Amino acid sequence: MPYFTKLLLLIFCLVLLVESRKHRRRRWTSHLDVQRASHIFKKNQDLTKAWKGKTEQLLKIDEHDFTMRPAFGGPAIPVGVDVQVESLDSISEVDMDFTMTLYLRHYWKDERLSFYSTNNKSMTFDGRLVKKIWVPDVFFVHSKRSFIHDTTTDNIMLRVFPDGHVLYSMRVTVTAMCNMDFSHFPLDSQTCSLELESYAYTDEDLMLYWKNGNESLKTDEKISLSQFLIQKFHTTSRLAFYSSTGWYNRLYINFTLRRHIFFFLLQTYFPATLMVMLSWVSFWIDRRAVPARVSLGITTVLTMSTIITGVNASMPRVSYIKAVDIYLWVSFVFVFLSVLEYAAVNYLTTVQERKERKLRERFSCSCGIPHSKTMMLDGNYSESDANSLAGYTRNQMVPEEEKPEKVVVHLAMSNESNSSRKRGLKGHVGLRIIQNTHAIDKYSRLIFPGTYIVFNLIYWSVFS
Repeated sequence: MPYFTKLLLLIFCLVLLVESRKHRRRRWTSHLDVQRASHIFKKNQDLTKAWKGKTEQLLKIDEHDFTMRPAFGGPAIPVGVDVQVESLDSISEVDMDFTMTLYLRHYWKDERLSFYSTNNKSMTFDGRLVKKIWVPDVFFVHSKRSFIHDTTTDNIMLRVFPDGHVLYSMRVTVTAMCNMDFSHFPLDSQTCSLELESYAYTDEDLMLYWKNGNESLKTDEKISLSQFLIQKFHTTSRLAFYSSTGWYNRLYINFTLRRHIFFFLLQTYFPATLMVMLSWVSFWIDRRAVPARVSLGITTVLTMSTIITGVNASMPRVSYIKAVDIYLWVSFVFVFLSVLEYAAVNYLTTVQERKERKLRERFSCSCGIPHSKTMMLDGNYSESDANSLAGYTRNQMVPEEEKPEKVVVHLAMSNESNSSRKRGLKGHVGLRIIQNTHAIDKYSRLIFPGTYIVFNLIYWSVFS
């Protein structure tokens, strides 16, 4: 019995020892977890809570007057600028302006914003801090409209480095004036500029410059325009003088545009050329077909007037002649001359017929032959055919007014033999056939196309 009791006591002691060790191990593990969690919490704690109310003290904003420029009273503060063009939205010939969206960035040093940092890292802020510190007052010269994007918040970024260097960036869309010269329109190239300048600070207080020269201007590769080909972007700078305030540094973003000609070839040049060629068709139409030739000429003239009006409606009312005006108005003159050509042909034909009518009446009154006959012959009739119709009377023949395409031949008939009648026909009356084509039409078929081709060669060699 004593041995059994001792054995139980020994087992109990061993169990207590094992449980004590397990409990001690659990407590140590729990303590390690708490320390690890505390370390993680310290590492990922919200720094804004730790620095609550300390940001302005860190940048020492309250200790300085930021209404004054940095180093006030000293030399001019240099402000570097670089630009990244996001899009060139539109070019308006009527308003003579363009719209551009860009990222505008400024670089300067303000020692009042320097702060202590062990890791030499910068601090980034949004537009709320911009209202509390000094920033360059750069504006766009000759701008009509401009705004800073504010979706979903103001697109403004401020980055401050420990040594006081500042990066100020904003996303801006600006519509600015562009002085265009349309003397070669639509075969023209235009150069436009976006100009940046300080509004208040002269070159003695603020010196604007391109931070990296031509490398300061970057453009998106996807920029394209429907009517223009963007040839190049480049930067320049110079001083601008105002009589009341002084000299200012001005930066220029220059870009050259060349107009696509294919649209105007389809919409303007080809229709005008076709109208001129269509007006030449009247030279091959019978000169006695008055309605056909007159209607064709009037239609081409009205069509050319419509083309000229449509082109000028989309252009500013400039006081000089454009290249397209020269082409359209010369084409209009060619069309108008084709109408005048038919007027001349019709008039000369009428005068010629009047003279022939008087000549026929003179022969019919002075021949003295009692048995004169008058009949209508077609231009293809031979002299023998005319003699074979000597027995017909005037009433049996077709009247002259009903068959204008026929040739009126007066034959003096007598009881003489056929040979004597032939001699009388040749000696007293004669045969004159009025052809359907006038000499003016024949010459016009060569002169009009040849002159127009020469004009096109000169025009495209000068303006291309």
